[in-house]
Amino acid sequence: MNQHKATAILFVCMGNICRSPTAEGVFRGKAAAAGLQDRLQIDSAGTHAYHVGEAPDLRSQEYALKRGYNLSTQRARQVTKKDFEQFDLILAMDKDNLNNLQRLCPAQFQHKLKLMMSYASHSPSDVVPDPYYGGGRGFDTVLDYLEDAAEGLMKALKSE
Repeated sequence: MNQHKATAILFVCMGNICRSPTAEGVFRGKAAAAGLQDRLQIDSAGTHAYHVGEAPDLRSQEYALKRGYNLSTQRARQVTKKDFEQFDLILAMDKDNLNNLQRLCPAQFQHKLKLMMSYASHSPSDVVPDPYYGGGRGFDTVLDYLEDAAEGLMKALKSE
């Protein structure tokens, strides 16, 4: 991890109301537990502007809070061109959003784009499934996957 400048990480899904705000909350929790919150800039955004200004989905908030992650102060925003320059790592929740980011991202910043689940070691999927149209189990699955990937991401950052 860069010793002088905060490492900036952006989590991205489609609308920024379910998966990416949950990823932001989970990773903030992991960073705080490791005492690294002051060395990280953590944010989330969506590739689409469907929910700009809205709080995370109430189900995302409810299931996250059961595990100690408070998402209530977050507000949805859309990815901007500045994000590609400002953030050191931009992590998509699935391949569709990764493809959207790759189309928007200038060539010199493409190396910053990855799938969040590339950091997971125990989850059976390479993407974080969208829980929006499903039941509560989907939100628990999202949390299981994101906790796994966040731990892997934290290990990767500590080893840099």
